[in-house]
Amino acid sequence: MEQKQTINFGAGPAKLPQSVLLQAQKELINYNGIGISVLEMSHRSSDFNKIMNTTENLLRELLNIPENYKVMFLQGGGSGQFSAVPLNLIGLKEDKCADYIVTGTWSAKAAQEAEKYGKINIVHPKQDTYTKIPDPSSWTLNPSASYVYYCCNETVHGVEYNFTPETNGVVLVSDMSSNFLSQPVDVSKFGLIFAGAQKNIGCAGVTVVIVREDLLGHASKECPIVLDYKVQAGNNSLYNTPPCFSIYIMSLVLEWIKNNGGTVAMETLNKQKSSLIYDLINASNGFYTCPVDKACRSRMNVPFRVGKKQGDEALEKLFLDGASKRGMISLKGHRSVGGIRASLYNAVTLEDTQALANYMKEFLKEHQ
Repeated sequence: MEQKQTINFGAGPAKLPQSVLLQAQKELINYNGIGISVLEMSHRSSDFNKIMNTTENLLRELLNIPENYKVMFLQGGGSGQFSAVPLNLIGLKEDKCADYIVTGTWSAKAAQEAEKYGKINIVHPKQDTYTKIPDPSSWTLNPSASYVYYCCNETVHGVEYNFTPETNGVVLVSDMSSNFLSQPVDVSKFGLIFAGAQKNIGCAGVTVVIVREDLLGHASKECPIVLDYKVQAGNNSLYNTPPCFSIYIMSLVLEWIKNNGGTVAMETLNKQKSSLIYDLINASNGFYTCPVDKACRSRMNVPFRVGKKQGDEALEKLFLDGASKRGMISLKGHRSVGGIRASLYNAVTLEDTQALANYMKEFLKEHQ
């Protein structure tokens, strides 16, 4: 019996391109004819050094990263960077304070963690729900802040910035974990960008940190050495053993992005995919509803309710069961918000998305 195709709409770890999985499978036992697996290779070997260099060069090429930026491959995930950012940067100015824009779960967690290390100013009035980005005219930015921090795509709530915040010269820091390489980015506007790999650029285990060189060397004395950017950059991410296999998988995914037209092609595809689902939601007469303001709906994570605005849980369970029978998995919304969430990262194809849209149309016909 032919196995039914599974379509993974998971929020991360997420779908990887089929060609990447096949190449990793082919090379698993004997990488590049050297007789061992990347899994057992010394991180100090010339073979692994080539993998590191390839990965960094591909990333620099895909994002046009300027020469005065360091690229690091670290452990600890995005959550590790919630600590690393203030530990490295809050001392840039003597007031030891930072501005945070809080638009969802992940920026809220980052701000909460940063409070351990300095004075944190949330630049806008507290939001009751995370369904929009507060108007920049309502922000009170502190000119003596060491940095301004934001998360440009909130995975849980499906809120994405379609602009880069203006900080009036203060260092800008962004968590790009869930929309990294889904579109072109002008790296020179940022002091620091970080991204966990397990959504758009690989598997869990490695976090990319891109940091401007002049921001190195300001770590507070209590900063753990593995989180110290100057130490990690100075050792080419080899101060301690890096997540070797995750870096190797990332190099394969970056190669795949390059061969498929780079970030410009990814952006076009991601707009097409998300529009398919949002257009259907908008045209469903309220059967499907997305709570997020149209101006900041995420192209990566599409949250929606079924049946009515607050969601009909019985109908949503039916929807998930039906999806599962059709081979569509990981569509359940985050436990903190409920409902349905379709994550449409780079590796999710237009055909995958069309299959979901077709099912949503069928379900609407049957239950409206």
